[in-house]
Amino acid sequence: MKYYIISGEASGDLHGANLMKSLFLQDPAAEVRFFGGDLMQQVGGTLVKHYRDLAFMGFAEVLMNLRTILKNIRFCKKDLMAFAPDALVLIDYPGFNMRIAAFAKKQGIPVHYYISPQIWAWKEGRIDKIKRDVDALYVILPFEKDFYEQKHQFPVHFVGHPLIDAIADRPSRDPRDFRSTHGLSNKPIIALLPGSRKQEIRKMLSIMLRMPKQFPDFQFVIAGAPSQEEAFYKQFINGENVHFISNKTYDLLSVSFAAVVTSGTATLETALFKVPQIVVYKTSWLSYQIGKRLINLRFISLVNLIMDRKVVEELIQDRFNAQILETSLEELLGNDTRSRILSDYEQLEQQLGGQGASQKVATLVHQKISGAC
Repeated sequence: MKYYIISGEASGDLHGANLMKSLFLQDPAAEVRFFGGDLMQQVGGTLVKHYRDLAFMGFAEVLMNLRTILKNIRFCKKDLMAFAPDALVLIDYPGFNMRIAAFAKKQGIPVHYYISPQIWAWKEGRIDKIKRDVDALYVILPFEKDFYEQKHQFPVHFVGHPLIDAIADRPSRDPRDFRSTHGLSNKPIIALLPGSRKQEIRKMLSIMLRMPKQFPDFQFVIAGAPSQEEAFYKQFINGENVHFISNKTYDLLSVSFAAVVTSGTATLETALFKVPQIVVYKTSWLSYQIGKRLINLRFISLVNLIMDRKVVEELIQDRFNAQILETSLEELLGNDTRSRILSDYEQLEQQLGGQGASQKVATLVHQKISGAC
């Protein structure tokens, strides 16, 4: 069978890689062509375009790069038709993928969507397009099944969260070896996760890196994204208490005492590693003004959204400044706050379902296109 997979971000590359591993187990002769990243490329298949050339953050940034985005969409449509897959598998990345879904549906290509567009947060009107263009939808958050099936009468598959597999499957590491390899001391580690896109990294690190001097009993470590060069990060580092480690986020979280995390999938990853965290986010003034009028949510972090209450502190836009961050971090490092958060993390993991998300999706996709169901 022939599969065309589209992932436009670092998190999608991780889930796409695990999905591809499961697809090759289901269908050893599978031909896979994909938009993705290094992790997917390591599994096999043919990388068409890297996600680093696709990711733009915020409304203003999307407008500024609209010509490039439209060019990528045209290229994808042409490449999709030339490959003529038995199934198109879309992973998150709705701004791009929903356009491709509409095109593929018209061409008679079965559309499978893994990791639902977050229409429960904004653009709920997209449900009509999902019903029209998506043949099978695989959701990963527990409340999404009720949202689609009860509110919108659209059947979906709840497969559990793929991060549980990604974390469970990682090889064990000796914390002492990790510290030694990367020149870290025995001081407790505070991980800094500034995101994966250059625009957000610039904004987040400019504030995050005001903290190390205020907490000399800890060491701060920046988690570098695989899509960015080390030289890009070095321009922001000017303190003695700051280290940089590239493409080792899971290893870093496994030995961290606390973390400051840019809103996104990384907030859930941090929680699953049982690391107390502060969630932060800052974008351009225009993007924020547009976003707060369109998005109707009590929280922005996945941890708080899934639990439907405040588990971790969120510092958004103007509240994400050095003074408030310092105060919040002092509170986070206290025993009472840490104990409460760690207890809440246990409840969070129970709600996410068990292991096997990628395997479930691969099985369902293969059965669908092979006529087994």
